[in-house]
Amino acid sequence: MPTDLPYAADAEVSLSYDELEVLRLQYQKELVQSHVTIQTQFNYAWGLVKSPLRDHQVEGVRLLQEIYRAEPTRRRECLYYLALGHYKMGNFDEAKKFNGLLIEKEPTNLQAQSLGSLIDKDVARDGYIGMALAGGIAALGTLLVAGFIRRATRK
Repeated sequence: MPTDLPYAADAEVSLSYDELEVLRLQYQKELVQSHVTIQTQFNYAWGLVKSPLRDHQVEGVRLLQEIYRAEPTRRRECLYYLALGHYKMGNFDEAKKFNGLLIEKEPTNLQAQSLGSLIDKDVARDGYIGMALAGGIAALGTLLVAGFIRRATRK
């Protein structure tokens, strides 16, 4: 999924296993103490969203959604990573929704604009793939019907 867009680097760059492990251990330590700070939760969610593993991305989005709902003052900073997480998971409608909310708040945010371009490009690509599949199915259907008609007229 490489891109030449300069500001959407988070779409391609993951943390190392060791870097993510540091964030996970801090999160787990605070979880055991029954007090996870918003910053620790955000840091861990950020690392998970950047991961190439879908399970990590799903968990990262879940943690970011918790912050988004519980902490109105932190919503803006969650929007980009919610959009990024959904983008990486292929949930383009959700990605567009969160990215659109960020662009409404910050119309000049180059990171959000860049991610929006990536989302639009992948939505268009998926549309072309869908049209190609539909065209192939229609062609196959036409061939099958023609074969049935041909066989029926021979009898």
